[in-house]
Amino acid sequence: MTELQRVTLRRAAPNGVECDGLVVSHDRSGYTFETPATRHEQLDAEAFDDVAADHPWLVSNWHYWHQFAEPSRRDFLRWVEGADDRSVADRYDALPEGLSREWGQLHITAELAGAGERRYHLRHVADAGAEVDSLDTYTDPLDARDLAKHDDAGRYRPLKTAPTLVDGWAFVDLTGRELLQTVDFFYPATVANWYREQEGELDVTHFRETAERQTGIYDVIDELPQEAVEWVAGACCVDSQCLKRREWDEDVETPLDVPRGDGEFPCREPCSLVVAAARKWTKLEQEEEQTYEVTMTESELAQLADLVDAVAEGRTDEIREADVYDGANRYRARYLRAKRMDDAGRFENVTERSAIAGTAARTATRASRPRR
Repeated sequence: MTELQRVTLRRAAPNGVECDGLVVSHDRSGYTFETPATRHEQLDAEAFDDVAADHPWLVSNWHYWHQFAEPSRRDFLRWVEGADDRSVADRYDALPEGLSREWGQLHITAELAGAGERRYHLRHVADAGAEVDSLDTYTDPLDARDLAKHDDAGRYRPLKTAPTLVDGWAFVDLTGRELLQTVDFFYPATVANWYREQEGELDVTHFRETAERQTGIYDVIDELPQEAVEWVAGACCVDSQCLKRREWDEDVETPLDVPRGDGEFPCREPCSLVVAAARKWTKLEQEEEQTYEVTMTESELAQLADLVDAVAEGRTDEIREADVYDGANRYRARYLRAKRMDDAGRFENVTERSAIAGTAARTATRASRPRR
């Protein structure tokens, strides 16, 4: 604890101080200094400083959090070290070795610096146990913006909360403000939305409301039926595709029967990727269903299901070329193509039997459904 911390606390006393068990006030009778174990009243300034000197952890802890005027940013840093669940003494005992939490694919560690200050370290969760010397180290939050642009294969990441963040890096010795900037570059607005949710103030915009306000080429997505909206959420908004926890539904009265995800931070509205995908699926849902007859073996039919599942779950890179027992194996797929498809990549010997009964009526119903 420093003299500045004591003086700052004493000056704040007339307005009242409450922080992690420390309660300080000042009135005509003098200063009051209360801890979870003791209470001192009618103190003059000198006596107040003496009592404060006996409780350096409580004073320096208050002073550190006092620096953050914006509640969302202060509460996030407190969450990192579990300040609402652990006493000051417990945290100060543990902070020299570091207290860690995970935020999406970010592994964040808080450590105690001099006079109760904190220093933060940030890395990919896959590198949580790695020696820092084995990682590329950074200290400028702006570098996070470049690291978040591409995945391990060098492909652009249009969705920053997709679980495709590249690993092999570490941000070291960050201040609290630098940590918050770095997190914002990796996962924009997640801290602010997390805080709003904690306060019961998260403003959720559901799919129908989002669809109705679209213009131009995206104006059609309000024609997507509810069942298809569930398929959209199941395709785009589960943990394997996005680390946010979906809070939006069909509308305020119609929840979607799709897992919301387990992420720490909420998703308050359909993102631009969902809107773009919904446009394509709206067009596809307007096509009439037909019955087709195609010649293939039972094993080949099962292989088609394996191929769809492997692509949908992103497993194609995991299937070894020698594993020809997997239906999604590259050689198996090439053999099926050679056997059943023509040079244009279309299945041969396909016969269109008939339109499924009721398809036309269903399509007409969709087209006439009033826009909400």
